[in-house]
Amino acid sequence: MEKWVFERSNSGLPVFWESGGGMSNTGHADIICDATGNKKVPIFIRTGGELAIGKHALFVVNPGDVIVKLRRHHRDYTIEIYRVVSICKEEDGRVVGEVECVAKYDCGEWDNFDVPLLYSCAVEAAKQKSHIYHCRYPVYYRTK
Repeated sequence: MEKWVFERSNSGLPVFWESGGGMSNTGHADIICDATGNKKVPIFIRTGGELAIGKHALFVVNPGDVIVKLRRHHRDYTIEIYRVVSICKEEDGRVVGEVECVAKYDCGEWDNFDVPLLYSCAVEAAKQKSHIYHCRYPVYYRTK
């Protein structure tokens, strides 16, 4: 179990940014989905400022949500899938979440085969985002 500090929205909700993009030989992507792998509705989509390989869409984080973190070098991927177990606000105002890594992909294979199947759409979206040169937009989200 790991502890992550999440950003807070103006109303105090824990939030997570979909971010990332690709360069010539490398790329990365951070994608969030709900507990069943479905797309979430963002509370904000950035359309101005420095967007290339940056933060693109802001989502409220709930217990059970899943975060896919992907790093790419050429066609070699390192992928970690995390499940948000709980979220609490600490006395100093930080929003801290307990997350657990439920699957890892490295050296061409998964350490847990069942989990990636459930979140295959989010994983594929992360792969796609890591290849979009200087990505400036969100990839895995649902409109209202």
